Amino acid sequence: MASAAPALSFERAFDPQTGRAIAVAAGVARVTAPNASAYTFTGTNSFLLGRERLAVLDPGPDDPIHLAALVDAIGGRPVDAIILTHTHRDHSASAARLARDLDAPLWFGGPHRLSRPLRRFERNPIRKSCDWDLVPDRTLTDGEAILAGDLSLTVHATPGHCANHLAFSAGDILLSGDHVMGWNSTLVSVPDGSMADYLASLDKVIALPCRQYLPAHGGPISDGPAYASALKAHRQMRNQQIISAVRAGARTIGDIVAAVYPAQPLPVRLAARMTTAAHVEYLEGLGALKVSRGLFGTRISSSPLPLGERLTRSAG
Repeated sequence: MASAAPALSFERAFDPQTGRAIAVAAGVARVTAPNASAYTFTGTNSFLLGRERLAVLDPGPDDPIHLAALVDAIGGRPVDAIILTHTHRDHSASAARLARDLDAPLWFGGPHRLSRPLRRFERNPIRKSCDWDLVPDRTLTDGEAILAGDLSLTVHATPGHCANHLAFSAGDILLSGDHVMGWNSTLVSVPDGSMADYLASLDKVIALPCRQYLPAHGGPISDGPAYASALKAHRQMRNQQIISAVRAGARTIGDIVAAVYPAQPLPVRLAARMTTAAHVEYLEGLGALKVSRGLFGTRISSSPLPLGERLTRSAG
């Protein structure tokens, strides 16, 4: 019998020491940006990678105070590249400016793109949060080995939160971006992201020989694979809750959110609505839900087969 996944527990007791360079691992320092919010927690973590020569990972928002803090932490050392985990603007808005100022190339997983094409009448709810015009000087690919300053990294494609999301490993450490964060579960908003891709990417990082995760928001995760396994179990629980809500009469995304996330504050409900839509699309792909879409909204109904049987058939 397979062992149960650990219970999911978020860690929100984190002092970012905003604007200061904090050593978090050998050859890795964190500088947290002053852009705290309901979606960014205490702010975006930028990382300086290397010792004598550096790369900057996720330079963050286009904020002069944060840029000055990064330049101060760099301390005149040569910077070989500006690297991005992905092109949401809380990670990438300052990238072009910092690249110009430091005369360093931009490396990331290609221009921002949707996980699938827009449907008729559909919009991307986080369109304004995406850095559509940023183009890399070097497109990083899955499994590629790169030298970030004087630190060796391996690139891991981890789509799900968005299509061009990457994580980076260095020995026992995984720089996990927004894919795995200890303070909260990751927002997956279709069509920018994909729940099917997200779950597959969780399996991918769980299988890596990396124990400590350094996410782009919040503090380090000491046992990353166990925590990622708990995140996966949490998503599977949400799948079951959504199917149960539909079988009990929920017919719209709003109905499901009201059933699964009762009495939550508005920012949480907005994020829950986006992630619920991603779960519904995933379950529709498995045949566990039926979805009809039109100009006046989406109607959802259940499939006669239980989710477990659908999963078994899809794997067979």
